[in-house]
Amino acid sequence: MADESVPEGVTVTIADDSVSATTVVAAPPAEVFDYVRRPANHPAISGDHSVRGTRVGPEVLGEGDRFGMDMKLYGIPYRITSGVKEFEEDRLIAWAHAGGHRWRWTVEPDGDGSRVTETFDLSTARPPVKPGLRLMGYPARHRPNVARSVANVRDHFSA
Repeated sequence: MADESVPEGVTVTIADDSVSATTVVAAPPAEVFDYVRRPANHPAISGDHSVRGTRVGPEVLGEGDRFGMDMKLYGIPYRITSGVKEFEEDRLIAWAHAGGHRWRWTVEPDGDGSRVTETFDLSTARPPVKPGLRLMGYPARHRPNVARSVANVRDHFSA
């Protein structure tokens, strides 16, 4: 029986401190990476639809950049500022907000397309944040979100 929280063609891996989702995208790595690194695209990528819009920051993210997003979770709007913590051109970008946990995207060549992975990484969370997130069921709780996020990226290039 298929897991309805995981779109077809998406593979999910859960570890102690992280959850990752991977799929193949019909576009070259540079194009996929460019799409993911643009905060204006994050509302369309967001698997749980919590990202609502760009508030401040550069149009295209690079090493060390900071950016702010309008968010909404459980019906409550809020704003969050994140910073790019890992960056490798056309291959890797990861950002974190004050809690320290990271959202990491990797893009690798795969035939004529790309293999794209999003990872929610709790290992980098600040000490007071990590136990609270674990009590709330993370990282596993993000399983459907990362699965839908990579599917959203894939579907953007399939349209």
